[in-house]
Amino acid sequence: MKILISNTLDVPLYQQIEDQLKDAILKGELSEGDSLPSIRGFANDLRVSVLTIRRVYEELEKEGFVVSQIGIGTFVSAQNLELLRDSKRRLVEQKMQDMIQTAKMLSITKEELNAMMDILYEEI
Repeated sequence: MKILISNTLDVPLYQQIEDQLKDAILKGELSEGDSLPSIRGFANDLRVSVLTIRRVYEELEKEGFVVSQIGIGTFVSAQNLELLRDSKRRLVEQKMQDMIQTAKMLSITKEELNAMMDILYEEI
């Protein structure tokens, strides 16, 4: 698993890391029971403060994505996986509603819109 962070984005570092870890869990790159790196080791690898990684792990634990065991480590928990999937579906649905409204405004039929969607989906 590769975590990429940028100081030039408006998104805080901890949020960039947290979002990428959630995505890795959702995509199955991290499975239930997998161990996350130690806070210190992860901070060194990413060249960020240990406080940043501690915040990431605390947020993930609050949301049910990981469980921490004192003296043992932090492990992936699939407890909130379905909730994350649902929130991502809602985001796509919102974007699709915008697309449908625009298509209707431009008198594009449902069939034309579906054909466009099929073509674009296959290209990506």
